Amino acid sequence: MANDVFEFKKFQVVQNISVHRVGTDGVLLGAWADVDQIKNILDVGTGTGLIALMLAQRTSENIFITAIEPDENSFELAAGNFKSSSFNERVNVLNTSIQNFKTATHFDLIVCNPPYFENSLKPPSQQRGKQRHSDSLPFQDLLKASKNILNSTGKLALIIPVAEGHRLIKIASESGFMLFRQCAVFSKESKPQERWLLEFSLATSLSPTQSSLTIMNSNGEWTKEYKSLTKDFYLMF
Repeated sequence: MANDVFEFKKFQVVQNISVHRVGTDGVLLGAWADVDQIKNILDVGTGTGLIALMLAQRTSENIFITAIEPDENSFELAAGNFKSSSFNERVNVLNTSIQNFKTATHFDLIVCNPPYFENSLKPPSQQRGKQRHSDSLPFQDLLKASKNILNSTGKLALIIPVAEGHRLIKIASESGFMLFRQCAVFSKESKPQERWLLEFSLATSLSPTQSSLTIMNSNGEWTKEYKSLTKDFYLMF
């Protein structure tokens, strides 16, 4: 299949139908994750490299980002997207899973837009299925690996559907993580909450914060808060 390209203000993402394409979830996480006082970042399951590129845009020239991606097609796309970007010297992708990732580095921030459709039927394409079903990345595996490679004050940021988010919060608490930043995401004012943006830390001295974000108002227009969050990336804002 021919590739197509998603254009952002400062980079582009080449994608195709065999991998998880650019979507609102990735953009939300890339724009929302806290990059204050960050020196190095790990993007788990980078896909096309979207979140890693967004974080590169949001951080200074001395911040380095490592991305890992077990799917070979996605890995090749991410590598190409990184190479063609102006951030190519600060982003690197490895063809591996978090379960097999070996590193001596301790990270300040780990981001992940994880597979989450645990209870739904697998799609016909097994490759597509591996990307969106959590049997390839159980929450326990992600939390265990993150605990081992995060700095003592490091953060783990994710975007997750509401139901899975409640289960993740429970498992994270049992694993020693504290939920200190939580944003309820609504696609539209008239609809129920669909997503959580969550940030966890192993540090216990942080004060938890809660917020909400609505993407579209009742008239089908982008909200000011969503525009403000994503205006540095989307061409339409």
